[in-house]
Amino acid sequence: MRNFVRGPALAAVAGWCSVAMTTGAMADPQPQTKSPKEAQMVTFGQTSNGVAIQLYTLTNGRITAKVTNFGAVLVALEVPDRQGKAADVVLGFDTLEEYVVNKPYFGSTVGRFANRIGGAKFTLNGKEYQLAANNGPNSLHGGLVGFNKQVWTAEAATPSSVRFTLKSPDGQEGYPGNLSVAVTYNVTPTDALQIDYKATTDAATPVNLTHHTYFNLNGPASGPILDHELTLQADSYTPGDAEMIPTGVIAPVEGTPLDFTSPARIGARITRISGEPGGYDHNFVVRGGGKPGNAPVPAARVVEPKSGRIMEVLTTEPGIQFYSGNFLDGTITGKGGVKYQKHQGFCLETQHYPDSVHQPDFPSTILQPGQTYTQTTTYQFSAK
Repeated sequence: MRNFVRGPALAAVAGWCSVAMTTGAMADPQPQTKSPKEAQMVTFGQTSNGVAIQLYTLTNGRITAKVTNFGAVLVALEVPDRQGKAADVVLGFDTLEEYVVNKPYFGSTVGRFANRIGGAKFTLNGKEYQLAANNGPNSLHGGLVGFNKQVWTAEAATPSSVRFTLKSPDGQEGYPGNLSVAVTYNVTPTDALQIDYKATTDAATPVNLTHHTYFNLNGPASGPILDHELTLQADSYTPGDAEMIPTGVIAPVEGTPLDFTSPARIGARITRISGEPGGYDHNFVVRGGGKPGNAPVPAARVVEPKSGRIMEVLTTEPGIQFYSGNFLDGTITGKGGVKYQKHQGFCLETQHYPDSVHQPDFPSTILQPGQTYTQTTTYQFSAK
């Protein structure tokens, strides 16, 4: 079931606009806020109509996150290894211009509907809604101008947290209802990056939000993530057709290359995954996930043997999409001039199941007026 609770609507505080020009690389912006009671903030660029884009640094003194109000994107995440040496563990870019054409969704907040909607349309309350077909005949990650391409408003910033808010108007990308969204990034005292989501609407609409960072716990310049050891708290998954649209079946992972119920190298069975370009891109059913009112439950654990870094994922969501960076092919140049090759990063996207709007047996993704969508996902870090 969807995490819906009744409550007042969030304020509608931000629109969207395109970005045309920026003011330099991430590594060399000009500080604008130094108050110890506020997050460190620098200018990351500006929109085509002159709206400044900010980059916020959040830290607890051990791990540091950098997030921007363009797309509510996580730009960098520095985490210590077993020797206490911190390094950035997420793929991304140095400049805002590159995030504007961010086809792999590096670090993005994805919405209004994460993952795929088959046929790029759905019917709700007897009315058919047509969406942009940006993934073959299907709609992917909110359409052509999803939440990852919009300018959010930053507020309530502290040295360790910032809240981004967005107003998605009725009809945007074909979706009904005026949707008010808030996403809060928080670097916790226990060395976690916690992401909290809230949304309200004035008309029934599908809502499925997620976070789309590509991780490499040995650093993005270190090569593929095939030696990372993965455990998923998932006994089943949602099989899909050739276009990765779920068939509606919930199938067991036992006896398949998708069985990560015990720790296994990501690369151990990856060549057994059929289809092009090869690799994992599957929605797993989180054991105990998605129950209204519940605290986040463990969904995944990743161990990187060289650095000793460990990342555990906890979520309130019923599903987690494991993607092994199959479409990275060396044509994208990222931070520090690194060309991102196939399998150089992995995603663990906590969310509702793909194409839920067409699958009545899947947990519902329909948000009604008077309800509040809530979601919490935590990326907990340690080292051994």
